[in-house]
Amino acid sequence: MLRFESTRFDMLKTIISLLFILITALSYGQDKVQWSYSFDSELSMVLVKAEIAEGWHLYSQYIENEIGPIPTSITFEESNGVQIIGETIEPESLKEYDPNFEGDLNFFKDEVVFKQKIKLEKEKSATINGVVTFMVCNDTMCLPPTDLEFSLMINK
Repeated sequence: MLRFESTRFDMLKTIISLLFILITALSYGQDKVQWSYSFDSELSMVLVKAEIAEGWHLYSQYIENEIGPIPTSITFEESNGVQIIGETIEPESLKEYDPNFEGDLNFFKDEVVFKQKIKLEKEKSATINGVVTFMVCNDTMCLPPTDLEFSLMINK
């Protein structure tokens, strides 16, 4: 009976250790990119800014390599008073050979600002919610894709 309890305890310790490693790995990716969200009332655009840690890169929304990384995606939820217009715009990306995926890929270094045109219907303020999905790599490794939910209060 004592052996059984010891084995259960060891198994529990192993599961807790694995969960801790997983949580650490997922939060590590969030440390490599700092996201901020704002609204440009003159352009009626939501700005999603990514500040990327030195030595790391964030992939474009447009990846041509079929076996490559997860492209960045920004999903905006339509809500009362907010209409999403068109696709999310990104500036010109870098295109270089990526040794992690053995192909030319589009990505950003340092920082990038994605822009989404919206229309406020009647109200002078609204809340827009969304999710950013992204993956970061350096020259030797990639971190697992991360989903970040965000909420932005828009005041016109």
